[in-house]
Amino acid sequence: MKKWMAILSIFFLIILSACGRTEEEEGSVIPESSWEEIASEAEGTQVNMFMWGGDDGINRYIDEVVAPVLKEQYEVDLSRVPLDTSEILQKLQTEKKAGKEKGTIDIVWINGENFKNAKENGLLAGPFTEKLPNFTEFYDTESTAFQYDFGTKTEGFEAPWGKVQFVYFYNQDKVKSPPKTFEELKAFIKENPGKFTYPDPSDFTGNAFLRHLLYASSDNPQSLVKEEFNEETANSLGEDVWKELNELKPDLWRSGETYPSTLTDLDKLYSQEEIWMTMGYNEARAEHMIKDGVFPENTKSFILEDVGSIGNTHFLAIPFNSPNKQGALVAINHLLSPEAQYEKLKPTYWGESSPISLNQLNDEWRSKFKSIDRGESVLEPTILEKNFQSELDAGYVEWLKESWIREVAESQ
Repeated sequence: MKKWMAILSIFFLIILSACGRTEEEEGSVIPESSWEEIASEAEGTQVNMFMWGGDDGINRYIDEVVAPVLKEQYEVDLSRVPLDTSEILQKLQTEKKAGKEKGTIDIVWINGENFKNAKENGLLAGPFTEKLPNFTEFYDTESTAFQYDFGTKTEGFEAPWGKVQFVYFYNQDKVKSPPKTFEELKAFIKENPGKFTYPDPSDFTGNAFLRHLLYASSDNPQSLVKEEFNEETANSLGEDVWKELNELKPDLWRSGETYPSTLTDLDKLYSQEEIWMTMGYNEARAEHMIKDGVFPENTKSFILEDVGSIGNTHFLAIPFNSPNKQGALVAINHLLSPEAQYEKLKPTYWGESSPISLNQLNDEWRSKFKSIDRGESVLEPTILEKNFQSELDAGYVEWLKESWIREVAESQ
């Protein structure tokens, strides 16, 4: 009997161990094959890249620049699926709960709060960055900008795709002298009622606008960056933020009774000259908007020097149940390549800054990167660098979303 009990105990331990692997690891493991084997297995496959689709220039960069190269050089078909990141994570969470080991998403564009939630809930495969030849060769793998994402350790679960800084864009035909400080911005809003607004903070850009105001309310912004989210600190700083925003409401577009839902909506108001300013991450995105006839030709950019310009890195990750992890690795590796990053830096489509390390490029590629004319609407690199502010802990993003509704949107 004791012998049978021992056998049964071992049997149940094996079953429990297998169940544990199914729940925690099944489908989430990155292939251990060599890169040559991974690339070979990716040939002839389709990679589904789910990503925010609110910028036509970004969409065209993927469809017209990246996808053709992947098809020609790697025999990988890249399919771009436009969907907000929160909806992507909700889909993955539903599949996780249902035990769906084979999903439909191979790559997701992600960072910040969304990455934190995805990582903590086991929605991502990884780590995988060390398997990418282009990452290990052309990027500063020890950079804290790649090791942390809004305070969350990346631990190889996402690969750096780009970096951006927050700027304001304005119509120089309407605004002769842009504000240099938050006080000057407030004065502009009061002097030009109805010509300024910001997106609802459930939108990433609208939330960033509010995070800048948190910086403005802090006596020591740099210490704020280094701290984890603290609700007591947030509530204290928030008092000034809500006061300022409520005072501005009567002079905002539509008297602050409604707000653009997304950055796309804000850009549309700007392009129609209903408002005279828009905003957003990516200091160079106005260039292709001007070229495409969306933004007024005399669009320029500015930052608020007393508040600074929040910048961050955004990443690419692989979902836990990606049906084509080999194809995802090949696609991400190409997206990190000097060729793809160079095309992304050019203002033709996207124009955003690259996280690639110029010091790790050969002379030819370094020269090509440095020779790019980013356009007249883009601020000088020295100005951007001087006013750079790091992102706050991701906890502030959700806190701002919820608190703004109560303190501003619903306040009388």
